[in-house]
Parts: sequence; structure tokens; C-alpha cells
Amino acid sequence: MRHRNKNKILDRKRGPRLALMKGLASNVLIYEKVRTTEAKAKAVKSRVERMITLAKKNDLASTKRLIADLPQKMAVLKAIEVLRERYKGRTGGYTRIIKLGARPGDGGKMVQIELV
Repeated sequence: MRHRNKNKILDRKRGPRLALMKGLASNVLIYEKVRTTEAKAKAVKSRVERMITLAKKNDLASTKRLIADLPQKMAVLKAIEVLRERYKGRTGGYTRIIKLGARPGDGGKMVQIELV
């Protein structure tokens, strides 16, 4: 039973779901905006915000955690070098979700998740 379990399953097993979340989080960090479905954006939002908060700490443990959690090296470098300086004075709320409407093929709710 899933009582009090708030994790989104996204109709995937654990391994593919984690790979999807890691890839989507690194794409948001690299490109700063990604167009995806509403459920995926809501699921990845907290992960992206945690990664930026880790990058702001600027210590060895945080850097190793970023390297372990993000599959693309470019995402880690951008988080540490660029985004850490950009969000230095901000305490949270690094992302926003903008609704774009329905997807033409199947009517799925499309959104754009972007860095503020």
C-alpha cells in the first residue's frame, strides 16, 4: 500500500524513473528551460532545487553529491560555476512551471519548467 507516500511513479519502474528524473534535472540545469509534461515537471522540480542548493554550499561533499546525482558533467559544472553565483542571495524558489496547454497527439498537459 502507498499510504502517505508522495513520490510520483510516472508509470515506470524504479530504475527507469530514476534515470528519467536524473536526465530531466540535468537538462533543466544545462538549458535552463525544458518543455515536458506537467507530472514530470512537478516531480523533477524539487530535485532541481535541491541540486542548486547543494551547489551553493560549495564544499567537497556537495560537489561529490552533485556528481553522483547528475549524469552529465556539463550540468555539474554549470551548477557549481554559474548557478551558484546567480542564486547566491536567493533562499529558494529557483524554478517556475508555466502551463502551455494540451499536446496535439494525445491531449497531455504540457508545461515548461525553467529557472527563475
